[in-house]
Amino acid sequence: PTASLSVSVLQTTDDGRLLVGRMSPTTAAPGRWQFPGGSVEPPPDGERLDLAALRRNAVRELAEETGVTVAATELELRAVTRGQYGSVGVLFLAPPLPEPVLRERFTTLAPPERELVELAFVRSPADLPGLPGPHADYLTPVLRHLTRRRPERRP
Repeated sequence: PTASLSVSVLQTTDDGRLLVGRMSPTTAAPGRWQFPGGSVEPPPDGERLDLAALRRNAVRELAEETGVTVAATELELRAVTRGQYGSVGVLFLAPPLPEPVLRERFTTLAPPERELVELAFVRSPADLPGLPGPHADYLTPVLRHLTRRRPERRP
């Protein structure tokens, strides 16, 4: 295995949960739960691989995998992770949308073209054991980090 560069999108619901998807059996990580995202495509000759290019890759991945379209300028850089073999993941936060809207956009994608076959919405690492199958190695630490940073809600 070699190091890779990937982008992922933290797509939140309007009540603060995060969308995760289960990868299709035909993908490189069959059955794995992860945030929408994928490997970064090299920029065309003469173009730089900068933050704007990473945002464009993230926008494309989000649309391809969930049917959700956002402007690149709406994505907020949230975290950079380092995984196995020196791989780097760049995570962007997308504007929140209601869960029914996210599910409806997902169903507009033609099933044979879907990289994700199922969606779930999680609030913290405690929700992950309820998702059967493997999980991306970054899910638990990212959810733990995001949960820790959220302000406490008072009644």
